Amino acid sequence: MSKLIARFVKDESGATAIEYGLIACLIAVAIIVGARSLGGSLNTTFSNISATVDANQPQ
Repeated sequence: MSKLIARFVKDESGATAIEYGLIACLIAVAIIVGARSLGGSLNTTFSNISATVDANQPQ
């Protein structure tokens, strides 16, 4: 029984998988935050372009 417990304590494969999962999660969160920020910036830019084009159309 003590060998089984000692082997369980020394096994780090589960910890490594959890670490990789956490890294992947953090990368995904960073991508989502960046995409939202870029999306808002692009929306503002295209709204300004649209307003400028509308204002300069001949009537």
